[in-house]
Amino acid sequence: MSLHILIVEDDERISGFVKRGLEAEGYLVDIAQDGHEGIQKGMDPYDVIVLDLLLPGKNGHDVCQALRDEQIQTPILILTAKEALQDKLRVFDCGADDYLTKPFAFEELLARIKALLRRKPYKEAAAELKIGDLVLNRDSREVHRGGKVISLTRKEFDLLDFLMSHPDKALSRVSILEQVWGYHYDTLTNIVDVYIGYLRKKVDAGSKKKLLRTVRDFGYKISDKQPS
Repeated sequence: MSLHILIVEDDERISGFVKRGLEAEGYLVDIAQDGHEGIQKGMDPYDVIVLDLLLPGKNGHDVCQALRDEQIQTPILILTAKEALQDKLRVFDCGADDYLTKPFAFEELLARIKALLRRKPYKEAAAELKIGDLVLNRDSREVHRGGKVISLTRKEFDLLDFLMSHPDKALSRVSILEQVWGYHYDTLTNIVDVYIGYLRKKVDAGSKKKLLRTVRDFGYKISDKQPS
């Protein structure tokens, strides 16, 4: 069965170019030309959604957020002309899985799509994870610590889920990037450190016992054991 991809892009030159390239690779491709159509079509089952940020009607951030609010879990790859770190972080905050900066080479777009398609699932075990007084529920996507609800963005939740799936284990930045972001990013990126910082402010702030630990020159781990 061919994999089905939705392209949400109002520039017909770009959408046509991408569509022809993906169809040559054996994919089935649909196109939506504005944000409203993107939300409507995105509700249908697709294997990947390629979503431009600058769209008429509703922008890409709004489209992505609307789909996530409807519990649509299709991997979303954002196309953006913005290169600032905060702009890229906002892409993940709205629920996207990856981004690609314009202008882009088709070969890189194809590689990103394939990476999203082969991303290893790590959410197949128990619905609830516990470490000390920290509780994460995968079904409700809720997190509590000491009975207090912690509000997380989608990517923060995914990162915490991955860490809690490997309690007491040191996880490299590279493995975190591959499993949580689903792509072999430049190993010099600091996006993991940025998101760990976000989690620390939400998960460890106000608690005497700090669960998120830095593994020097390697990565991070989560543990409720006393540091050695």
